[in-house]
Amino acid sequence: MALAKLNPETRNFIGGKLVEAQSGARFANLNPANGEVLGDCADGGGADLDAALAAARSAFDCGDWAADAALRARCLRELHEGLVAEKEQLRAIAVHEAGAPVSLTGFMHVDDPVSMLGYWAEKAGRLEAEQALPPVSFLGRMQRRLLRREPVGVVGAITPWNVPLYLNIAKIGPALAAGCSVVLKPAPDTPWSATQIGRVAAQTALPPGVLNIVASSDHRLGETLATDPRVDLITFTGSTETGRRVMASASATVKKVLLELGGKSAAIVLPDADLESVLPQSAMTCIHAGQGCAITTRWLLPRSRYAEALAIMQRAFANWRYGDPTDPANLQGPQISRAQQRRVLGFIQRGQADGARLLVGGGAPERPGFFVEPTLFADVDPASELAQQEIFGPVCCAIPYEDEDHAVRIANNSIYGLSGAVFSADEQRALAVARRLRTGTIAVNGGQWFHVDTPFGGYKQSGLGRENGELGLAEYLEAKVMALPPEGA
Repeated sequence: MALAKLNPETRNFIGGKLVEAQSGARFANLNPANGEVLGDCADGGGADLDAALAAARSAFDCGDWAADAALRARCLRELHEGLVAEKEQLRAIAVHEAGAPVSLTGFMHVDDPVSMLGYWAEKAGRLEAEQALPPVSFLGRMQRRLLRREPVGVVGAITPWNVPLYLNIAKIGPALAAGCSVVLKPAPDTPWSATQIGRVAAQTALPPGVLNIVASSDHRLGETLATDPRVDLITFTGSTETGRRVMASASATVKKVLLELGGKSAAIVLPDADLESVLPQSAMTCIHAGQGCAITTRWLLPRSRYAEALAIMQRAFANWRYGDPTDPANLQGPQISRAQQRRVLGFIQRGQADGARLLVGGGAPERPGFFVEPTLFADVDPASELAQQEIFGPVCCAIPYEDEDHAVRIANNSIYGLSGAVFSADEQRALAVARRLRTGTIAVNGGQWFHVDTPFGGYKQSGLGRENGELGLAEYLEAKVMALPPEGA
């Protein structure tokens, strides 16, 4: 598949204008498939973030954005149409800066994320600010009540590098639809997926300051967003460890926090499942180099069929294609960076030292870029680091269980609760097990839950709140109740 020639926007978007960093600094953007420099980007600093926050605060407090649903719907439609026109550039950016396999740019990285803005434009146009609640009696006198939904205010959004365009839009879309203003700080590993949105936004009717994008190599700007009193809500996607720090920083101003954090999702294969049909799917652990929080990385197998199941999984991993993300046959590209590659390899080495049995992979291929081989472990201790920590790499753990209750206990024995899967020849049996799992989303017999109208988020330390759908929109709204005396009183 031929990709468009890279022509990315490399400036930040602040106060309605595309701007260089006030310091004039720029930072390099690397291609993880070969380690080479793609180009650079404006390196925003504290002064740039301050300007963005001032613009966002003014746009929310002094403009018509929060009150004008029709304006919001029109601007979101324009942003959607502009990104549709930029899809091929966005596709090239995703492949080159994020190492995204081109075959995944329709579903995960470009086409579907861009289409989400159409959904949020529609939601903005239909959002009802007020609704009447049923009259009630208080001290013998009937009372009228109005429930009003108002935008939270200024949103600080911090996004990671794994599926950058999707995550940027998943935060920008509902926040703008609700009437908030936004300051987005994207990951320094994938700045162009955000700055390209700024290029399109500059051509729309978005009022100045409603959307601001500050790319930076300085991770400390995220902490500034979380602590600054001008920010009313902080939304963060990333590791649970970093999420804890964001939550602690936000507590100083008691701002609302929306967190989508890590996962260590379990797939339970029940004894009656068709193993030859189900288990080749286990290699999908390696999709996009395993860099997805909801990927099923623990596969729980019935002891009674364990050897048979391992043989099928071993074939699937041995035949899994990976490599050049521009090759449509590959679903696995590189890790995002040398540091991330080394982190994943460290988990693999420690897993072997802890006694897990390595069946496939386990190393880095002799080639440029930050690749890790598709890796399958068997006989993994459910309490081990390999089974408990989010690796964010193409590493799968096969774990035997004795009976259904044992499988549920293993699956729920995690600080995480983001996603999971259950497979059985009996759909009702699979659903019964799915209902016992403490996770936010579950795929039953291969069903797929991901869609812009599906609330996404986790239990336990996988996060707070939900993204997408009606529940995702509600995260960006405050509730106000107004009581009135009876009419004519």
